[in-house]
This record gives sequence, structure tokens and C-alpha cells, in this order.
Amino acid sequence: MFTTDVEYTFEGQRMVGFLAAPDTKDTQPGVLVIPDAGGLGEHLKEKARRLAGLGYVALVMDMFGGGAVVSDGLGRIQELASDNRRWRAVAKAGLDVLAARPEVDASRLGAIGYCFGGTTVYELARSGADLKGVVGFHSGLAPSSGEARNIRGKVLTLIGADDPLITPEARLVFERELREAGVSWQMTLYGGVGHSFTNPAMTPGMRPGFAYDALADARAWAEMTRFFEEVLG
Repeated sequence: MFTTDVEYTFEGQRMVGFLAAPDTKDTQPGVLVIPDAGGLGEHLKEKARRLAGLGYVALVMDMFGGGAVVSDGLGRIQELASDNRRWRAVAKAGLDVLAARPEVDASRLGAIGYCFGGTTVYELARSGADLKGVVGFHSGLAPSSGEARNIRGKVLTLIGADDPLITPEARLVFERELREAGVSWQMTLYGGVGHSFTNPAMTPGMRPGFAYDALADARAWAEMTRFFEEVLG
């Protein structure tokens, strides 16, 4: 495979993503990777490399500008989520960069996201983006304004059953939204698992209900792999 930083602009701001792609002359399906509140960290670059190993061209997009890893991510995501138009637009900018890459078959695009990035992939899908499927890992499930009817692909949601940020009630609201919109969806719960279960840097005790879980991480990745085999071919 090969990897490279990818520079682009969003509303005049310099953005820096990270691309990983199979070393082949043929075009391949593309997968947009949307980071959590920490920005473009090494664990997300590793996800892109693993996706490239599966035969996908993966772009970790920039959420905040400059390709930075940030310490004030909570405030930044709150600001971004307060402006739905801009929130969706920054995600669409990343998707457009991925789709335009010469290595990518733009007719076969998917997206994954972690934590706030997972919430963002749902918003991107609700905007009507041409995505065959989206996957949220321990992602927030905040409902939109009934716009699930605009979702064009399938939805896979992977959540720890003991995630303190995602209540059973929130799961039911999300399920109802997708069901009423006629979206093809699946939700998998991992028992005894909390938030950020895919991030090895999240050690037990850092924050109540937050911890890396190697088994849940492996299971969720396998679930995503099967999903993309189905929707991207």
C-alpha cells in the first residue's frame, strides 16, 4: 500500500487529511474515515492502513483544520454541531476529496466514524450524500429533523451496551427514525462495553464508562468488514 497526506481547503481554511490506498493501478472503493474529538490521531491513521489492507482507499478527513491532533476537541465539536449546515459541509468536503482521487471508484463510497465522527457520518448520510453504507463506532445518536428519508445507503451502528453517553432511550429513538424512513439498518450492542472501546489510548480509569476493549474492537471491525463486503463489493 501507499500512504500520503492530502491537503485541501474548506471555506478558505487549510485542511490536511491522511490517505492510505492499495498499491494497484485499478480503481477501488473509497471509505471516508471521520475522526473523534481528538482529531487526526495515529490510531485513526492505523484504521486507514487496515482499510487499505482490505482493498479500500481510505481517507481520514480533517475536522478542525491543519490536520491537527487537538486537546480542546469537546468545545470544537459542540461549536460544529451547533451549525448543522457547516457540520455537514465539512464532512462533504472530505468526501468530495476522496471521490475525486484517481485511485477511487466514486460509484462505490462508504464512510465510518468514531464517537463524534460516527455521529457525523449519520449527518452526512442524512444530507443525501451518495454513500453505499455508513458505520458508526460508539457514535452519538442525536436525531435530526426527520431527514433520515434522505439516506441513500445502509447503516451499521456498533455500540457498547454500557456506554454512558448513549442511553437505551437514544437507541430506540434512532431505531424509530431509521425504521420510519425505510432505511436498511443494523445495530449491534456489545455487552459490558462502554464508550471509546476502539481506542487503545483510552485506558480504564481515565473517565468512568470509557475504556478500550480489545474483544469488542475486534468484533466491531469484523462486523464492519462484512458490511463493506456487502455494500461495496
